[in-house]
Amino acid sequence: MSYRVLLATFGSLGDLHPFMAIGRALRERGIEARLAAAPDYREMIEAAGLEFAPMRPSLGQFGDREALSRRLFQQLRGAEIMMRELVIPFVREAHEDVSRAAVGTDLFVSHTLTFALHMLAEHQRKPWLSVALAPIAFMSRNDPPILPGFDLLRIGRRFGPRGYDWALALMHSVIRRWERPLHEFRAQIGLPATRHVHMAEGQFSPQGTLAMFDGVLTTPQPDWPPNVMFCGAPVYDGAAPDPLRLIELQQFLARGAPPLVFALGSSAIYIAKDFWQQALAASRRLGRRAILITGKPVALPSGDDYRAFDYLPYSAVFPHAAAVVHQVGIGTLSQAMRSGRPQLLVPVSFDQPDNAHRAAKLGIARVLPFQRVNAARLESELRALLADANAAAAARKLATTLHGTDGAGNAAEFIAAKLEAGARRG
Repeated sequence: MSYRVLLATFGSLGDLHPFMAIGRALRERGIEARLAAAPDYREMIEAAGLEFAPMRPSLGQFGDREALSRRLFQQLRGAEIMMRELVIPFVREAHEDVSRAAVGTDLFVSHTLTFALHMLAEHQRKPWLSVALAPIAFMSRNDPPILPGFDLLRIGRRFGPRGYDWALALMHSVIRRWERPLHEFRAQIGLPATRHVHMAEGQFSPQGTLAMFDGVLTTPQPDWPPNVMFCGAPVYDGAAPDPLRLIELQQFLARGAPPLVFALGSSAIYIAKDFWQQALAASRRLGRRAILITGKPVALPSGDDYRAFDYLPYSAVFPHAAAVVHQVGIGTLSQAMRSGRPQLLVPVSFDQPDNAHRAAKLGIARVLPFQRVNAARLESELRALLADANAAAAARKLATTLHGTDGAGNAAEFIAAKLEAGARRG
């Protein structure tokens, strides 16, 4: 029997790539995958061999990417801006789009912010699975996450579980005000009222949640939602690079000692400011070569001791590094953990501070918040990291532990099992 699955995601490449990886894994198993995402990603999704369905809004309609990124990466207001300006105002349009995309599909797979797909699944009584891309999604009182800016939850946890529950209830009361239009839209399409916070417990399907991150970062907790399936990270490099770039990389690597590698993912590059200049200065003070993955052209001083690339597959460069410096997006972290190299983490906002805390607890990394980065601090932290034999050994051991973990394949197998079980019941 043939099946078709509708996946939907919203956000940066860190939100897109895991769903693309799952879609490709489904296709390898003979299951058709249709991926609903912002229209900006059509070419990328279709180049990966997946069926694309546009889901508004378009990221391009929000104007200058750098200005938008500066607002979204505000530690105290970034999540509010994301919800109240980029997601919630477009729920009607997104619902129209996923309603069209859902025709002929057998099961939905949803991102935290694809509220329209959650509602459509409820309205059509269609089987669906939710996805948790990072541990912070679960907001567990037993394993409290680190929030950017004012860390309300961990402050509350100092007073025990009741203190945490009070802090979480306060946070939910604020989010409920943001989400009022979502509840109004539910009523308009005939769905019953709910007390769930869509961005919290409302994001999880009772039929199952795919935990798409590596289990070394946390362990299952009693207050997690039911039916969580630990899949592991769906490592995905994205578009194939220009072969000339790879030749240039290989030639540079062959000419000297392993370099320091600096990367800021696909979003933090827009608020980098002088990060790359500071990174190069720190590398030179340490007498180290460097590779900078800048995401876009950057003005830098000349020199043979570094190379700057707008894009490189992380799997092609991280394993060759003396150390990896990155912003701790969950996808970047997953690649870095598999490289076997020690890491300096420069978290900016969203899930990144929590990801950094969890990685540092593994003994593989040091943490320098992005807001405190300058050449002197980079030099100091990297000098300590490079001298830490225990960190190097822990990084190698972790890479061995994670070797062979196929997060996308595990997710596809779980989805296939759900489809088969549904067919037997039907």
